[in-house]
Amino acid sequence: MAENVDVLVIGAGPAGYVAAIRAAQLKQKTAIVDKQWLGGVCLNVGCIPSKSLLRNAEVAHLLRERGKEFGFTFDNLNLDYSAAVKRSRQNSDRLTKGVGFLMKKNNIAVHMGEAKLTGKDTVSVTGADKKVTELKAKNIIVATGATTAVPTAWKVDGEKIVTYFEAILQEKLPKSVVVIGSGAIGVEFATIWRSYGVEVTIVEMLPRLVPLEDEEISKDLKKEFEKRGIKCLVGTKVEAVEASKIGVTVKVSAEGKQSSLEAEQALVAIGFKPNSGNLGLEQVGVKINERGFIEINEKMQTSVPNIYAIGDVTGKLMLAHVGSAMGLVAAENIAGVESITLDYEMMPRATYCQPQVASFGLTEAQAKERGYTFKIGRFPFQANGKALGLGDYAGWVKILRDDKYGEILGAHMIGPEVTELLPELTLAHLMELTPHEIARNVHAHPSLSEVLMEAAHAAEGEPIHI
Repeated sequence: MAENVDVLVIGAGPAGYVAAIRAAQLKQKTAIVDKQWLGGVCLNVGCIPSKSLLRNAEVAHLLRERGKEFGFTFDNLNLDYSAAVKRSRQNSDRLTKGVGFLMKKNNIAVHMGEAKLTGKDTVSVTGADKKVTELKAKNIIVATGATTAVPTAWKVDGEKIVTYFEAILQEKLPKSVVVIGSGAIGVEFATIWRSYGVEVTIVEMLPRLVPLEDEEISKDLKKEFEKRGIKCLVGTKVEAVEASKIGVTVKVSAEGKQSSLEAEQALVAIGFKPNSGNLGLEQVGVKINERGFIEINEKMQTSVPNIYAIGDVTGKLMLAHVGSAMGLVAAENIAGVESITLDYEMMPRATYCQPQVASFGLTEAQAKERGYTFKIGRFPFQANGKALGLGDYAGWVKILRDDKYGEILGAHMIGPEVTELLPELTLAHLMELTPHEIARNVHAHPSLSEVLMEAAHAAEGEPIHI
């Protein structure tokens, strides 16, 4: 006999498990299915363990490159990378167990196995033991995420040619790496490896690093990376990636000239493709676009009214926190309670390389293209007392202020802990505050957050400390 539920969530990553919890809070009988693990890629082999490794990298960089500046000297500094990986796994395991606890706390039935829609309200789950369980649901939420996109000619072997998955689990450092792609994964791993002394080369096909960020961010990040000894080849296309007896050969071309890069390892970090295949979606009428992403409306509904989709599989904005926000909206619309409409363009974007990058909203170029007239308020960390005390003062904050209404069109930051500073700005935008309110909000001194206040003063045409 099939198990009957009100809401069935397929995929237990940050989008799926949040949707399940919210549905259960709203008195919906809820079940969740995942074929591999609770917490998804993010908690197990993505966001969480990578941030642990980045913290280790920060300490390693400080000791290796800047110890003398802080008065630390070592006769023989030993950096054990395997200990960093072990710590990252412990943190990941802790949070994954926490998700399991939350499922029990909210009376959410967990089914581990591969899900497939056999009807608009029916899902079969095939477990590792090949046993099939049939679930019937009034509403289904698809939250199956995405997988690394790798050209078929590039043969990922998990040792010489790797994706983020192998890179985050390996305990041995490569002596040299070619990082293909300079999105968040590429620049974060470049930061980790270089902090331990690995020879790192980034290859980016587009003209600049982190190409979706503001152009000034890209320029200054490249400058800071090169100071650290990271070689950055932008406007460079990878023609081939081939494993050799001792490592890899990456053949590249730029401005009509071809060359080869030799390294012990290559990391493929060029993007993701949705996990929308083999789910039975199209057979039940769910529309999928030409790139494989599931089409949804503002309520997260697909073309089949009782089937919803959230997170990376929709391609809206492939970030864990966006998936979680989508999960809340889907569950609330299913339950018929008040919800919100998400503005993906104004979602926070955070990259945890060193220096960190954080942003939301329009870039300068985008604001100009859309015909806005605006002012820019900016302030450097070099003039901030807390940043100087930390010895981490590269970077700045930039706020775009619309001339007509004074609204915040976007903000772009590079520097120490800017990912932690971003919420003040996104909250201000959500509540329709202007830079004036941010400027008049009293910020503790000395603190990194004062940079936001100073940039807001500058956006209002009333700079104080610059």
